[in-house]
Amino acid sequence: MKIALLGTGFGQAHAAVYAERPDVDEVVVFGRTPDKLAMIGGQFGFATTTDLDALLTDPSVDLVDICLPTALHADVAVRAMQADHDVLIELPLATTLEDAHRIIAAQQATGRRAFVDMFSRFSPANQHLRQAVADQRHGPLRVLEIEGRTALLWPGYDLGLNTLAMDMMHADFDLVTSLLGQPSTIQVTGTGAPGGRGSAAEVLLGYPHAFARCTGSSLMPQPYGVRGGWRATFPGAVLEYAMRAGFTGQGPATLTPGGESPIGLPEAGPPYAAAIGHTMACLAGDAGSLIDPASALPALELTLDVHQRLTQAAS
Repeated sequence: MKIALLGTGFGQAHAAVYAERPDVDEVVVFGRTPDKLAMIGGQFGFATTTDLDALLTDPSVDLVDICLPTALHADVAVRAMQADHDVLIELPLATTLEDAHRIIAAQQATGRRAFVDMFSRFSPANQHLRQAVADQRHGPLRVLEIEGRTALLWPGYDLGLNTLAMDMMHADFDLVTSLLGQPSTIQVTGTGAPGGRGSAAEVLLGYPHAFARCTGSSLMPQPYGVRGGWRATFPGAVLEYAMRAGFTGQGPATLTPGGESPIGLPEAGPPYAAAIGHTMACLAGDAGSLIDPASALPALELTLDVHQRLTQAAS
C-alpha cells in the first residue's frame, strides 16, 4: 500500500507508525518546510515532496493521510476523494460543521472511504466504560469526570484558549457524547498563560439525570509529560481510569473499580496507531469502520461550542 502523508507536524507520529507496518510499501510525505521534510525523510527513509497537487493526483496512492492544520482538512479531503483516493483525517475533522458535512457529502458522492482519527475510541479503558454503560451492569451513568493535563510537548501546538478545545479536549467530548448525548446545559471557565502558550479550562455539561465535568490543562512543566484519566460514577460502582504518557501518547494505565483490584487492560501502543491499524483493516475488507466522519459530528458540535466560548474568553 502507498501512503501520501500530508503534514510534518503531527505527521511525524503517523510516519513512525507507517515505518513499522509490513503492509505499507511506500510513503511520500508532503510538507512546506524543507528542514522538517529532510528530518522525516532521513529518519524513516520516506520520499518527500513540496508539490501537493502532484501527490493528490498520483493514481498509485492508496490512502491520503491528512495531518495538516485543521482549517485545511475539508478542502484537501474533498480534493483527495474527488481524485479517487481514500482518506484518513487527523482530528478534529474540521473547523466548522459546514466543512464536516462537505467531507461527508464528498464521501457519499465519490464512493471513497473516509476515516477520522478518533483514536480514543480504541482505548481499552474507554471501551470497557462504553460497554458498562451499554449493558447497564452497574446501573445508569450518573457522573463522568474527565481530566487531561499536559506539557507543551508538540512543536507548533501552543494549546492556548483558542486551540485547547479543538486540539486537546475534543477526544474527551467524543467519549461524553457517545455515553450521554448532547448536554442540555454548558458552563465553561478558562484561563490562559501570558503569550498564549498554555491554558486551562473546565467544562460542566448538564443532563436531565447526569452531569459531566471535563477539565484540560496545558500549563504543566516539560518533565510532567501527559497525565489524565476519568472517573465514572454509577449507582452500583465507581470506575476510575488513570494514565501517564509522553510525546507518543503511550504509557502506563490502570482501570480500577472503586477500591478494588485493578482491571487488567491489554497492552496498547500509541493510541493513533490503533486508529491507523483500524483504517488499514477496513481498507483490506477485514473490519467495519468505527471512525466514519459522520460518527464524529456529535463530538465536533460540542467541541465547536466550547471552542467558541473559550475563544471569546481569550479575547
